[in-house]
Amino acid sequence: MRHLDDVLGPVLGVETSCDETGVAVYDGEAGLMGEALYSQIALHADYGGVVPELASRDHIRKTLGLVNTVLAESQLTRDAIHGVAYTAGPGLVGALMVGASIARGLAWSLKVPAIGVHHMEAHLLSALLEKDPPDFPFLALLVSGGHTMLVDVKGVGQYEVLGNTLDDAVGEAFDKTARLLGLPYPGGPALAALAESGRAGRFRFPRPMTDRPGLDFSFSGLKTFAFNTFEANKDDPTAAADIARAFEDAVVDTLTIKCRRAVEQTGRDSLVVAGGVGANTRLRAQLKSTSQKEGWRVFYPRPDLCTDNGAMIAYLGWLRLSGGERGDMSINVRARWPLGELLPPAPAAE
Repeated sequence: MRHLDDVLGPVLGVETSCDETGVAVYDGEAGLMGEALYSQIALHADYGGVVPELASRDHIRKTLGLVNTVLAESQLTRDAIHGVAYTAGPGLVGALMVGASIARGLAWSLKVPAIGVHHMEAHLLSALLEKDPPDFPFLALLVSGGHTMLVDVKGVGQYEVLGNTLDDAVGEAFDKTARLLGLPYPGGPALAALAESGRAGRFRFPRPMTDRPGLDFSFSGLKTFAFNTFEANKDDPTAAADIARAFEDAVVDTLTIKCRRAVEQTGRDSLVVAGGVGANTRLRAQLKSTSQKEGWRVFYPRPDLCTDNGAMIAYLGWLRLSGGERGDMSINVRARWPLGELLPPAPAAE
């Protein structure tokens, strides 16, 4: 294994957890040196969702080419890489195995350490890549296609899940409701776009689980409410936009109420909003307005860091490798990986 300097140099990050192939290079002194992302949206559009086998095959085709592209953008040769990080979970097993195998192979050939990192942890810390990052500790609202949770982030590897979804994640509810309205894949952005032309207040949807204590979420009933409203108004050509607006307003209000409650319960004064739904403009505007009135701050990764990407993987890999953590030579991935199992980075045993 190559000896590393006291200050860890550039780390290559590889993200292949689902339907986007992301590669990036991060260095502690230079920052984010290069990144590239390939989306499989067109590949899966005809199926209305991600087909795992097709996703895995496309990662095989795209990953090494993106590695070469990012190294060229970073003006680095492979020999300048000090470590390789890859998404080890959670995600689609086949897609994860592609990234893990390629990353491990690169690290072995370069004689540098490799480390598998947690996809959700990378999202939680992605706001630290911005010019005005939050300080630890902070709250995080993680909202994506597969996850909706509120997390108390005390430091790298120090997470307490305060609230979780009991059924559908908010991104999943967006996608299913969009499909009901006949919108194309991916449904979340399409529904948000349709909601812009919808009339606020025509339909009033419930704000699930906001009338009881606690920080858990539930969006399955909201999706059913949207279906019943659509069925009752399917002969009205203007109903779809109004339903989209009512659905989005209900989701944004629910998330805002839970975030306010979490701030009150924990006394934290900073909230990070991460994950794909974190790019929703109505959610950003409402949380910004609420936080300014109540004296706490909201931090967002820029929109391209909200979706799956290699930059957050490279950054998290750099954090953990620079803390002395090392992975063994085995290729292990986890489709399910509870956030609470993570620990702070620690030097590997000799």
